[in-house]
Amino acid sequence: MSGPEFSPRPHGIRRGAALTLVFGVVLATAAATNCLPHDDDSAPRPLSARAAASTVDREDVARAAAEAAAKGKSGTEAAEEVVSRSGDRWGAVYDKQEYEEFRKALEGEYTGVGLGARRTSEGRVEVARVQPDSPAERAGIRAGDRLLAIDGSDVSRRPVTEVVALLRGSSGTDVALELERDGRRWSRTLTRALLTTETVTVEQLPDGAVVIRVSSFTKGSGERVRKAVREAPAGSGVLLDLRGNDGGLVSEAVAAASAFLDGGLVATYDVRGEQLALHARQGGDTERPVVTLVDAGTMSAAELVTGALKDRGRAVTVGTRTFGKGSVQMPSKLPDGSVAELTVGHYRTPSGHSVDGKGIAPDLVAPEGAEKRAQTVLSGLGGGS
Repeated sequence: MSGPEFSPRPHGIRRGAALTLVFGVVLATAAATNCLPHDDDSAPRPLSARAAASTVDREDVARAAAEAAAKGKSGTEAAEEVVSRSGDRWGAVYDKQEYEEFRKALEGEYTGVGLGARRTSEGRVEVARVQPDSPAERAGIRAGDRLLAIDGSDVSRRPVTEVVALLRGSSGTDVALELERDGRRWSRTLTRALLTTETVTVEQLPDGAVVIRVSSFTKGSGERVRKAVREAPAGSGVLLDLRGNDGGLVSEAVAAASAFLDGGLVATYDVRGEQLALHARQGGDTERPVVTLVDAGTMSAAELVTGALKDRGRAVTVGTRTFGKGSVQMPSKLPDGSVAELTVGHYRTPSGHSVDGKGIAPDLVAPEGAEKRAQTVLSGLGGGS
């Protein structure tokens, strides 16, 4: 296994591994804190602050795993212990099942019940969205329903990402939910299923502008963004909504940025001191007005797109500061088939700005009513009728 990845995964929290160069993760099972506005059982958002350079190399991890296996002990657990002591916040060890789950996630599939969750300003955990034709929809659950407990465990004090993790599991297994709507409490037992996510949605506003919402950069999402831009009415502007986008495949992020660029630099990154670069494809739309919507849940691959369009003067950015995940992880296979992932470098925007631990500040800060403000800005740029 070779090639770097960009994966927001704090050590001590198990996740799936990436198959190729990756910013962010599409699959996660928990997080350390709860500071983001919403989450989703197809793409939970990890919530730690920044990565540290790894103080252990992959040879050390592989050696520990091999020595443990030779003694009849778990090589995966031994590797996890080495990584957890290394000081590498994003270091990870994944077992075979997690690796396979993540492979499916990168293909736009996940196992869950079709619920998105968020914490309200009053501190309640509620359903943010219900995926069409999912177990949750068939059970009559609606957006806005309050989520009280999962399998008998009270979720009121849990980070939203832990709530999301409890919704996940193997296909065909059951999960019992306790909910509340309009003061009435009830229970539903749902059977988890393999679901397909639609990561790119397109909407045309009354003024002719086009809203392209990208929830994560799974396989094919970059081309769907490019297609949406090509098919947008002539002269209309684009509102690119990357709020809550937790990352995905860097190739898809580059493809999405390429929809608005005609070649040129998207980002630079280093891997153990070697400087490398990512470039946009040629032939993108460089004339259409663009506004990018971001928030604290915009991370990794989504920050790569945000930084590229902002630094190159291709988009006005509206919202709040992005997450700040810009470290590079390198995965390697261990003797027992598990995967170790260690931080080996960081990436920068075209202007040379470091994203890791800092995020990207929007051109226009709009903690409230960001989408309305973005539409106003887009109209001012000539992107609406």
